[in-house]
Amino acid sequence: MKIDLIPLPQTFYEQSTLHLAESLLGCLLVKETPEGRCSGFIVETEAYMGANDRAAHSFGNRRTKRTEIMFSDAGHAYTYTMHTHVLLNVVSNKKGIPHGVLIRAIDPKEGLSLMEERRKGRPMREWTNGPGKLTKAMGITLADYGHHFTEPPLYITQGYKPEKIETGPRIGIKNTGEARFYPWRFWVSGNPYVSKTR
Repeated sequence: MKIDLIPLPQTFYEQSTLHLAESLLGCLLVKETPEGRCSGFIVETEAYMGANDRAAHSFGNRRTKRTEIMFSDAGHAYTYTMHTHVLLNVVSNKKGIPHGVLIRAIDPKEGLSLMEERRKGRPMREWTNGPGKLTKAMGITLADYGHHFTEPPLYITQGYKPEKIETGPRIGIKNTGEARFYPWRFWVSGNPYVSKTR
């Protein structure tokens, strides 16, 4: 499959958060580093709905040094650490409304040898089948915080349209009341890189 590496426009990120979380599936995530370029098709996402979502970092409009970028325009990268892993989110919704979409898994396309080196000793499926795994494999770091996805070195392009998309509860948010049951996780049905199907 030949892909033109043209970043998606700002308008793509300006759709509603749940629609964006679904629309990102099949898109190509690209990261350019001095070591080379890596890319992969996004196959799993989770939506986080800001002030009223107990699972969101910005619940209650919590505004900190870490969450500040979530209050910016849609299309910025929100990176943060969790259990020593860097996680990558796409800021969504309008400026001042701190929503985001977590990229949970990708299906590797380019830079396989580089991904293998960064995920040394792991079978290929475990290179990118989780949000902290894919950032390691692609060389995405905290330095990408605040970057806009419409330009290199970290950007998203058109990819393919998934045949079937499934939805279910988000993962790893146990102490968030009823928010843990919201079906705001989206994944490409049958893709082996999805972190968890149910």
